[in-house]
Amino acid sequence: MKGGPVVTATGTQLVDDFSLEMTGKDVEKLREAAHAIPQGTRINVTFLGNENLPMRVEAAKSVRELGFVPVPHISARRLKSQAELEEFLGELQQAGASEHVFVVGGDPQEPEGDYPDSLSVIDSGLLPKYGVAEVGIAGYPEGHPDIATSDLWAHMEAKTQSLRDQGLGRVVLTQFAFDAARVSTWITETRAHGIDSLIRIGTPGPAGIKRLLGYAGRFGVGTSASIVKKYGFSLTNLLGTAGPDKFLVELAGAIDTDTVDDDVKVHFYTFGGLLNTAEWVSDFSSGR
Repeated sequence: MKGGPVVTATGTQLVDDFSLEMTGKDVEKLREAAHAIPQGTRINVTFLGNENLPMRVEAAKSVRELGFVPVPHISARRLKSQAELEEFLGELQQAGASEHVFVVGGDPQEPEGDYPDSLSVIDSGLLPKYGVAEVGIAGYPEGHPDIATSDLWAHMEAKTQSLRDQGLGRVVLTQFAFDAARVSTWITETRAHGIDSLIRIGTPGPAGIKRLLGYAGRFGVGTSASIVKKYGFSLTNLLGTAGPDKFLVELAGAIDTDTVDDDVKVHFYTFGGLLNTAEWVSDFSSGR
């Protein structure tokens, strides 16, 4: 990080108790990175179209066996039936990996079964039946390309209330963003909507610039020009890599420092680079 932004105490506090993301195919990469990841770290396991139930369950089981906390994803529109949801939850429970889940609508435009959105999964009442104690829901600081902002707030409020009514713990996990000022404003707006749960701000771990721009375009996050300006890399060096140090330092400076320890943490989208991300966090926390 020589020549990069100065890492403040608040900046390092943001990455305390960070969480990571992996796919069902990343189990070997997790094993290779395990020595660099603090025990007890929460690791989200995706629910992608090219994965199947045994792969997802085995990945979540591996997370637990390596000493981390599995947070398997449930993609509502990819579920073909209530039976499939219950089978997945039951397998997770048997593997000791059902306590924490993240429920999201998912990519398909049309639902493949009974669940059109994440709220319908939450409202099913099935989650606590299988040992779920805490549920993550999605947040979109820079908006969603296909959902009106007013609808995003209404859905978040409804999901939060449903989880409260069921006595379940709550976490808001955001899509990754590049604009620290916008994220800070969104955190304030989230609290104003009565959502008091822990917020995990999604940010890319160190990754190739081309990959970052590709994922940002896929999820409708800003434009290439604005990302370059706010994230601090150059379009003339697309073969290089970029880390989130500039974004996190700016975010730490923008939000109320009193909230950092307890209310706002960071979630890293690793793009398969679990070891690179874990080592980057260690360097960032040490001020290197």
